[in-house]
Amino acid sequence: MSATIVWFQLDLRLDDQPALGFAVAAGNAVIPVYCLDIAREGKWAPAGASKWWLHESLKSLDASLRVKGSRLILRSGDTVKELMALAKESGATSIAFNRRYEPWVREQEEALQTAAQSRGISLHRFESSLLFNPDVIRTGSGLAYKVFTPFWKNCRSLAAPDAPRAAPSKITPPTQWPSSLELSDLKLLPNKPWIKGLADAWTPGEAGGAANVRAFLKQAVGDYSVGRDVPGVRGTSLLSAHLHFGEISVRRVWLATQTRMSDETKTFRDNADKFRAELGWRDFGYNVLSNFPRTANEPLRSEFKEFPWQENAAHLRAWQRGMTGYPLIDAGMRQLYATGWMHNRVRMNVSSFLVKHLRQHWLRGAEWFWETLVDADLASNSLGWQWSAGCGADAAPYFRIFNPILQGEKFDPQGDYVKRWVPELKNLTPKFIHQPWNASSEELQMAGVELGKNYPRPIVDHVQARNGALAALKMCNASRGAALDAE
Repeated sequence: MSATIVWFQLDLRLDDQPALGFAVAAGNAVIPVYCLDIAREGKWAPAGASKWWLHESLKSLDASLRVKGSRLILRSGDTVKELMALAKESGATSIAFNRRYEPWVREQEEALQTAAQSRGISLHRFESSLLFNPDVIRTGSGLAYKVFTPFWKNCRSLAAPDAPRAAPSKITPPTQWPSSLELSDLKLLPNKPWIKGLADAWTPGEAGGAANVRAFLKQAVGDYSVGRDVPGVRGTSLLSAHLHFGEISVRRVWLATQTRMSDETKTFRDNADKFRAELGWRDFGYNVLSNFPRTANEPLRSEFKEFPWQENAAHLRAWQRGMTGYPLIDAGMRQLYATGWMHNRVRMNVSSFLVKHLRQHWLRGAEWFWETLVDADLASNSLGWQWSAGCGADAAPYFRIFNPILQGEKFDPQGDYVKRWVPELKNLTPKFIHQPWNASSEELQMAGVELGKNYPRPIVDHVQARNGALAALKMCNASRGAALDAE
């Protein structure tokens, strides 16, 4: 019996897995494989918290495959060489896989195509990770979109995403299994103390993703437009890591939301549609990354190459550790370090604070998020940080500077979120929970807060930092204008 290799990448599931479905339907023996290729992915290879998630997700996938009579083969190194070696060892005549869109993937696919052709091995590629293929979504003039609203309007004018397909009931194994590494050989588990916090907060794997979908559609989607901005409650889907690792199909999420909307009120449907637009933002991130691959490391707007960013190791460290003296910022950074995740409203605030209050390069923030987020996703991470810095696609203007005091008072009015993650402030009243430096000495003493001792004073003044950011923008624009005049 001939065999088909199913190359798993960021599609670590059995449900709605087109490459796996193709291999099973072909009637061949199926050899599932995952290859860790750190060298090819380079700087943006899995790191820190996402390596822990990947370890757990691969363990879960292998367990699911074994229930179906199969197993997961693990390899490490140059993926193309490993796939060719696996084909030779097993006698496989075809390789099926679902596409990715990171900058190095096109080069990898071309190398795999060349190697496969030379061996007489057929390749079968499928779309799996997005709602709409970024290669075909174009403006009227044939260009890639740089603004979300017309991008999403175009997507919604197209046919609905394909219906997801159920997992196979059985997977035919090969007569003899090829060699495989042990999961521990991949050395994915970081030797860091916060691993326990990740394990307490998350259940990686296909079952965990499906459970989060059910919980969100039952509890939170009907109030999504409001709840998604309140960090002290569960108002979001908590699906970002499951979607990144492909533990749940985005088409399955789309269909489940559509089904839930069918018998509900208009208000409910509007909220659910807002959530589906957020799935659209995920597609948009990949649209930008696929069509403008340099945005993983460079600003899309070239004028920001000359922006006068600052280097201040002490400020960067204070931000990373949640010790800036601004409670909302510190709560978000501590939540991130403890759980590998941060509420989206708070992500916008901490990123604005880093690039505008502290004027650190947006890449410093992207790198820290990459290390600490369980949902570290190159497309979303790059899009989000360039949005905050004002230098990317559909970016917030640089002069839009979040006020962490007002943002805290608006979205965490009683301080519930801050009190959870910054417990040294838990006895402060709501009036001062987001600005403890303005409390009287008596109020601070009653709350047990000693500024500069058990909680830091603000490392920068909001007004001065804001003015400095605007002055830097003016300087950048002036330099840009002078350069244009000289051309």
